[in-house]
Amino acid sequence: MPESKSVQRLTGLDLARFLAFCGMVIVNFKIVMGVGVSTSPLDMFAIALEGRAAATFIVLAGLGLGLSSTYRDRNHTVSTTLARSAFLLAVGLLNMMIFEADIIHYYAFYFLFGVYLLTYSTKALCLLIVILNLAFMALLFIVDYEAGWDFTTFAYEGFWTPTGFIRNLFYNGWHPVIPWLGFFVLGVVLSRLPLTRTSTQIILMGLGLAALLFAETSATIAQPLLADMDPELAELATTSPLPPTPLYFLAGSGAAAMVIGLCLFIAPWLEKTGMLKLVTPAGRQTLTLYIAHILLGMGTLEELGLLGNQSIENALLAAFLFCLAATLYALLWARHFKAGPIETLMRKLAG
Repeated sequence: MPESKSVQRLTGLDLARFLAFCGMVIVNFKIVMGVGVSTSPLDMFAIALEGRAAATFIVLAGLGLGLSSTYRDRNHTVSTTLARSAFLLAVGLLNMMIFEADIIHYYAFYFLFGVYLLTYSTKALCLLIVILNLAFMALLFIVDYEAGWDFTTFAYEGFWTPTGFIRNLFYNGWHPVIPWLGFFVLGVVLSRLPLTRTSTQIILMGLGLAALLFAETSATIAQPLLADMDPELAELATTSPLPPTPLYFLAGSGAAAMVIGLCLFIAPWLEKTGMLKLVTPAGRQTLTLYIAHILLGMGTLEELGLLGNQSIENALLAAFLFCLAATLYALLWARHFKAGPIETLMRKLAG
């Protein structure tokens, strides 16, 4: 396949990042705006994104590292990744002071561990994904999952203490290393596939959809059965990201594979219509936009008095307007600069 076509088709990864980012904005706006639980189609749509959008984002991060490592010297890859991990940790901890559901500081550790896994065989990486999920299930029976949590306010007490930080980071935070590192590892595995092939993209869509449906169906069947035995056991068969059980991991992995395969598949057609170039700039500066959706997006919601007791319609409208504004900003910024502001700062400080 000619290289130009290969590069063109992989712009689908930027589209996937854009969609994952939009999904995260919807989820986070829904949380901070205090949307109650209902069975309306819009609420079900937002709930379906919980954990799936973030999982897709992390799989894409691992995929990106895996792809970039094939073109760089290993020592350069390790040194650059470690420096960027330190940068992400600093940015994430600063962001934690504003938004407790921050994902950036977890990213720092995904990259930290992930860069040393690049030399592992695909079989070993797949085994590691299984081990991470089994380890989490073992921890559920050993360590109190609710330690530190106030699930009515979603506040985490003791995060800034050594014990609380480690527990949150590795076990019961929003995106703990065990088992969420598995999503990053899955991305590394996917980076070794011939992603430019249509057959690979179709397989990703098919297997991803099958995994997602299997996880959701299994949870639907198993939860009432386990609830009759012990209500707490029903939590082991959930596809909710809290706690991230194996069924959730399967659902998140399936959603990620399906979205990535679909975006790679439709990218050439969107390129021909000119639609792809409208969103790829936003997909290339998601770190900047992630921070912006907290500082500017949530800040605006606070100024307007929209934090708490809002409808799902208001939350989706706010998310749509922010994503639209972010897309327009990224288009204008990309006319003059190659990378977003925070991405540029990271490159200057961390290579």
